[in-house]
Amino acid sequence: MSLDERMPLFDRDLIARARALREAWEADELRAFTERQPESRPDSRTGSGLPVQRVYTPEDLEGAALEDIGLPGRYPFTRGPYPTMYRGRLWTMRQIAGFGTGEDTNGRFRYLIEQGQTGLSVDFDMPTLMGYDSDDPRSLGEVGREGVAVDTLDDMEALFADIDLERISVSMTINPTAWILLAMYVALARSRGNSLDALSGTVQADILKEYIAQKEWIFPIRPSMRIMRDMIVYCAGHMARYNPINISGYHISEAGATSVQEVAFTMANAIAYVEEVTRAGVPVDRFAPRLAFYFVAQADFFEEVAKFRAARRIYARIMKERFGAQEPASMRLRFHCQTAAATLTKAQPMNNIVRTALQALSAVLGGAQSLHTNGLDEAYAIPSEEAMKVALRTQQILAHETRIPNVIDPLGGSYYVEALTRDIEARVFEILAKVDAMGGTIKAIEEGYFQREIADSAYATARQRATGEQPLIGVNMHVEPPQPVPVPIHKVDAAVEARQIQRLRQARQRRDSPRVALLLDRLEREARDPAGNLMPVTIELVEARASLGEIVARLRQVFGSYVETPVF
Repeated sequence: MSLDERMPLFDRDLIARARALREAWEADELRAFTERQPESRPDSRTGSGLPVQRVYTPEDLEGAALEDIGLPGRYPFTRGPYPTMYRGRLWTMRQIAGFGTGEDTNGRFRYLIEQGQTGLSVDFDMPTLMGYDSDDPRSLGEVGREGVAVDTLDDMEALFADIDLERISVSMTINPTAWILLAMYVALARSRGNSLDALSGTVQADILKEYIAQKEWIFPIRPSMRIMRDMIVYCAGHMARYNPINISGYHISEAGATSVQEVAFTMANAIAYVEEVTRAGVPVDRFAPRLAFYFVAQADFFEEVAKFRAARRIYARIMKERFGAQEPASMRLRFHCQTAAATLTKAQPMNNIVRTALQALSAVLGGAQSLHTNGLDEAYAIPSEEAMKVALRTQQILAHETRIPNVIDPLGGSYYVEALTRDIEARVFEILAKVDAMGGTIKAIEEGYFQREIADSAYATARQRATGEQPLIGVNMHVEPPQPVPVPIHKVDAAVEARQIQRLRQARQRRDSPRVALLLDRLEREARDPAGNLMPVTIELVEARASLGEIVARLRQVFGSYVETPVF
């Protein structure tokens, strides 16, 4: 559609009349009122630093077209990825859980399902994330502490015992070792006779955001991208409903990025993944429909709603204009959302319930496909069952009591929200142009561009909180004297590590070790072949009870390890 064919939201006459009305109002009512009572916030800005006017009118949408906003389920998907949105199906309520052994976390899953949760999300412990077995000396004190410990397929079996994988979707928060956990998930499903095409869910797998923000990596960037390619290609051919990656802005935001940076840096990563897979000869429309995203819902309510809307439009345009996608599903951004852990406070933790509810509301108004609401006690520890129930009930109240899901994109057409959506979109494309000029995402990571930008934003936020410029109730405003921990918190069983190590050693004793050795040799050969795919042999390895640590150790011999260049 040419620019001449685009239908403007407002014609020039209406915009001129709106401008005249505003100027008259400023000269009359506003001027007289502010002379008596000056504004307390004359220079308001969003959390990302975007200037905010006191009032918005049609003149702020001059040049905007009806096609930019569109309708739900239609390009550019500003108003939602599906035509019926929550009127057809509510978002998936996916509370994350993970601690101790597979059996321990399985118990929490069962509790959450009983409370009405509609999807599962798994957190793994640090040794599992970093590719070390539970009996590795480097794992001492960390086994099962901040997530569930998974060493072999036996642990995966315990984790999902008596849970029907064809009926409930599962998200796994795992990155440098994501292909191994995916292999275990596939092996478990095959052992149960499940159809791989019936499985739904995702592995997070977004390794680029690790180098940018979260700092959990094993291999250098380029071998890690090859692993990502192998996962995406395997799932495109074998798992019709499964998302092989959740491209994650959440951790970029939690590291200190603004909302604009969160979207821009996440889109830069998405571009890099699509380029990697298409270079391997896979047509974009074959794999792009299963790419998924993961964003945060931060504290600036309207900016977050606009951010989600802008992200959908930006992605649709990237996929269509940059990569030549033809299928609507390839341009449709679907995202999981989590409320912002960085906003939770130890001081007055009951305030966290209110923060979480408002952030969840912004995610729903922004059109999230699934949602995790944080527990009120997460500033202290892994959330307790009671805290998780309150967090889940928060979603259920939004879904069933407020009638908000009855209307799709109810803030669509708001002068402010539409103007903010346009502003975010424009600034994101400016950042993407800068990344392109630097030589692309990987080059920008290697030169520390993203890392410096996040560090600067995080420092600015810390200063604003320290000075009180950014209010934080209970911390720099309405502060109360320190008190003992006011809520019961979850405690990890001290015997977890011993139990987990015992199971790992039993698995090694029972397995066919010569077969494992042969498969590890084959893994190494596949890794040295740039055209090979690591997924099939990794599935065989985990079925043979090779441990996660053994698989990672063998690939370290091929790929080496990553050492970051510090950014100051």
